[in-house]
Amino acid sequence: MNIALSKWLMVPSTILVLQGPVWAQDRDFGKMEYHFRCAVCHGNDAKGHGPIADQLKTAPPDLTQLAKKNGGVFPRTAVYEIIDGRQEVKAHGPRDMPVWGYRYMPSHPEAVIRSRILALVDYLYRIQEK
Repeated sequence: MNIALSKWLMVPSTILVLQGPVWAQDRDFGKMEYHFRCAVCHGNDAKGHGPIADQLKTAPPDLTQLAKKNGGVFPRTAVYEIIDGRQEVKAHGPRDMPVWGYRYMPSHPEAVIRSRILALVDYLYRIQEK
């Protein structure tokens, strides 16, 4: 490869490498976590109408109404504890094996689990209807 061509290839490569962190910042990890773990039951819009909602014994709640049902205050701690299994929700399965499997279980480093849950809680907070 000649030197002139390699110089031209270095410029776009450098731009892509430097752009990578910006792309990572644009990702909404809470939204991604929601769509990978919750949307199948609660729906893409979080209103409780996911693809398998009609097959469940208990209808999934509208997650956009959590603050409204709690006097206008988003119940951040309760939501966190429901996700991590400390507050039991029968439809989610037993605490030692919630419906989403071991994604939030202690087999992962605590910081990883906590960041996933916090991102999800933040996303749920942001989608609350006023």
